[in-house]
Amino acid sequence: MENPSEETPARWRGLPSWLLSQTANHAHRLVGDGFSAVGARGYHYRLLATLEQSGPASQAALGRRSGIHLSDMVAAINELADGGLVERAPDPFDRRRNIVSLTAAGKRQLRRLEKRLAEIQEELLAPLSPEERGQLTELLSRLVDHHNRRTGTPEESWR
Repeated sequence: MENPSEETPARWRGLPSWLLSQTANHAHRLVGDGFSAVGARGYHYRLLATLEQSGPASQAALGRRSGIHLSDMVAAINELADGGLVERAPDPFDRRRNIVSLTAAGKRQLRRLEKRLAEIQEELLAPLSPEERGQLTELLSRLVDHHNRRTGTPEESWR
């Protein structure tokens, strides 16, 4: 399809659910491509940001705080550890578990990812004024909060 909007039935184009899905697809692609361009993934950003905000933690605690399923945690932490962005050390109170902490290199990478994420937000929201961006963020936050409360579902993640 050269121009998807020409192929999309008009009755769909006016549905908020369809518009949100299309925007989410664009956002997901932009974030994925943007992070990939700097050798990272969304999980990397989320883990680094969580560690900076909450401090060192076990893999299980990191999974809960970042919303990353434990089955994905080990691979993501391995990738970050291989890059020297996080360190694992045995928990002094429970040798069966590791404590993950952010390194200086991890903090620098987090700053790079935050800069890239800001550029991505600019690209995604380019047609909107600053006021419209604030309104959109407020409205989307209300929708997400409402549905998370109703379903008990955590926020969906970037991978």
